[in-house]
Amino acid sequence: MKIFKGLYSDSNIAINNNLTNAEKACLIAEELGHHYTTVGDILDQSEVSNRKLEKTAHNWEYEKLIGLIDLVNAYKSGVRNRHELAYFLEVTEEFIESALNYYREKHGLFATVDNYIVYFEPLGVFEIF
Repeated sequence: MKIFKGLYSDSNIAINNNLTNAEKACLIAEELGHHYTTVGDILDQSEVSNRKLEKTAHNWEYEKLIGLIDLVNAYKSGVRNRHELAYFLEVTEEFIESALNYYREKHGLFATVDNYIVYFEPLGVFEIF
């Protein structure tokens, strides 16, 4: 039997208590992503439609927990690497990596927000003068 770290069902979220606060934050965001973006039981990930819904929920969580402006604000606060970024945003390093992959898929190598260019690989933020 597979033990889940988090689960969403019937407007309820269950989270394993043996997780760090950062892990809990990531899981709650993911389960909220399921609440707002998916319908029905998608536990069987061998089905393509369920994998697509899982990805949609993950994309929602990335946008909510780590927006592009959050990356800019982290840079402005002195954050310079993925480890510091995870600590600053109170998420896991794995979540940071997944979120940056999502943004790279969505925008390409970089995106512009306000007067900043956010590079996803390598991670960097540059102010436009």
